[in-house]
Amino acid sequence: MDQIKVRDTMERTFLMIKPDGVQRGLAGEVVSRIERRGLNIIALKMVQVDHKTAKRHYAEHADKPFFDSLVDFIMSGPTIAMVIEGRNAISITRSMVGATDPSKAAAGTIRGDFALDITQNIVHASDSPESAEREIAIYFDDVI
Repeated sequence: MDQIKVRDTMERTFLMIKPDGVQRGLAGEVVSRIERRGLNIIALKMVQVDHKTAKRHYAEHADKPFFDSLVDFIMSGPTIAMVIEGRNAISITRSMVGATDPSKAAAGTIRGDFALDITQNIVHASDSPESAEREIAIYFDDVI
């Protein structure tokens, strides 16, 4: 019988604790979950996102009706930006974060446990290697 080999790759990804997560005091919980999972946080900083950066961050949504609300929300308070590294970091982080819509996020995920609505959903996580590279470069030009 042929065995299917799962390819483990070292990756870097971007994760941001959004203003609602910071304001609600959930930063320690998010960081703790990442560390307990065995991923490494190789860069971390608190950021007050300005308008230009917010527009860059959500550039892929620029033509969507909810773009302005995303930009306004991400600028509404301090955020915590992180670069996470580990085997399959992107897919593992995405599974830890849960579905964007908290009503569809599984219990045990960050959004399933803490998020209130589709915009105020505690965290943002890169969804692909390309997004991770782009988002890391926005916040950490010296890490890539």
